[in-house]
Amino acid sequence: MTISVVMDDITDCKVDAIVNAANTTLLGGGGVDGAIHAAAGPELLAACKKLHGCPTGEAKITKGYQLPAKYVIHTPGPIWHGGTRHEKIFLQNSYRNSLLLAEKNGCETVAFPSISTGVYNYPIKQAAPLALNEIHQFMETAKVVKDVTMVCFDEQTFAAYQAALANLDGE
Repeated sequence: MTISVVMDDITDCKVDAIVNAANTTLLGGGGVDGAIHAAAGPELLAACKKLHGCPTGEAKITKGYQLPAKYVIHTPGPIWHGGTRHEKIFLQNSYRNSLLLAEKNGCETVAFPSISTGVYNYPIKQAAPLALNEIHQFMETAKVVKDVTMVCFDEQTFAAYQAALANLDGE
């Protein structure tokens, strides 16, 4: 079982499932959400409309359509409000519930973006270790999921996840 950190475009990942940092409507938006919707094609939006949204921290799954990934797991992460509105718990739930859905759907390989650290303003220095700890804990008992990749979009995010991974390995 492996956890890795790469700098890449998540829409190019050839994995069983990519995770979409969605909004609660699941109807597309900016950032990674918009990129995934654009790359997957209009079938993704049609499938998401049938899901009737998703609460923050929960996760729902669709096919990947025109993406190289078989599935897209949609999870709305929390909007940062200074840490006063249970953002940490919601972010942990986003990662855990996405992995549970991957496991339930037979996904051995999963690629995550950095959830909530873009337009939702979750501080990357807090989000990266939280995300990797949550993934690591899940992997200790996972039956199906074997390989999780954090796919970073920019240098700052990549550096934060590399540092968090190094600290994780050092435990």
